Amino acid sequence: MKIAILDAATLGADIDLSPIAALGETEIRETTPPELVAKALEGKNVAVLNKIKLGEKNLSGAKDLKLICVAATGYDNIDVPWCAAHGIAVANVPGYSTPSVCQLTLSMALYLTTHLGVYRDWVHSGAYSASGTANRLTPPYHEIASMTWGVVGGGAIGTSVARAAEAMGARVLMCRRKNEGDYPLRDIDSLLKESDIVSLHVPLGDSTRGMIDKRRLRLMKDGAILINAARGAVTDEAAVAEALLSGKLGGFGCDVYSAEPFGKDHPFQALLGLENVCLTPHMAWGSVEARRRCVMTMAENIRAFFEGRGLNRVDL
Repeated sequence: MKIAILDAATLGADIDLSPIAALGETEIRETTPPELVAKALEGKNVAVLNKIKLGEKNLSGAKDLKLICVAATGYDNIDVPWCAAHGIAVANVPGYSTPSVCQLTLSMALYLTTHLGVYRDWVHSGAYSASGTANRLTPPYHEIASMTWGVVGGGAIGTSVARAAEAMGARVLMCRRKNEGDYPLRDIDSLLKESDIVSLHVPLGDSTRGMIDKRRLRLMKDGAILINAARGAVTDEAAVAEALLSGKLGGFGCDVYSAEPFGKDHPFQALLGLENVCLTPHMAWGSVEARRRCVMTMAENIRAFFEGRGLNRVDL
């Protein structure tokens, strides 16, 4: 078996890839430029990747490729219908990042609701010591227990966030495809109207692309907080930036972007440095424990495929 790991750098230098490498002859590339992906796949039976896009353009020459393993739960970077039509199996890693993404979502909510950056900077800048005052209480902050938290997406991550929000005393609403679960359900528009905090935990697809657009941002409460831990393109990023700059949104946390990293012409450039904005570099999924679980599951996906078991297949 010949395996190509195409972008090992995205998994972190601290993570042991030997569970995968032990399964066959493995070529580990820290990164693979788009123009070299097709060449890297020549003669390979298995492709392991995280962020690289795969489709007809770079797969049509990969005559020996049998399996693609994506180091993620989402697989919108892979043309799965094309793969299925050409006999290439695709397997993802469900559930591995739930605690990690939940932790980042809660961290953003706490940071933004408590204005933690402002208070920290007040002390670290020396202003606190120079003030002669024992405490500072501006900007005022409110308890999450006084708020309604709307969770968009009722999968493992959304449910985990809902439970944590509930544990902090928030009233929790949920928008999900299935009419089930432990929390009051709302359609997306109603949830946006009622919520003080909205966090996004949906996969990217035709039904979710651009779902938080200018119209829906106008439905949100003035001063509400929006957190995107899903995919960048589930929001209209220009509209989100406009809502922040106009004061419609009270805070914004985001770990994902339609282009990663986002460039100098991206609308979020205008948000850099704002006290009510917390932007992070697509790291919510990547705790040490989550990445270890991811690698172990990918190894098991490969083993299962060649044993005739359809573990975590998304092409079937």
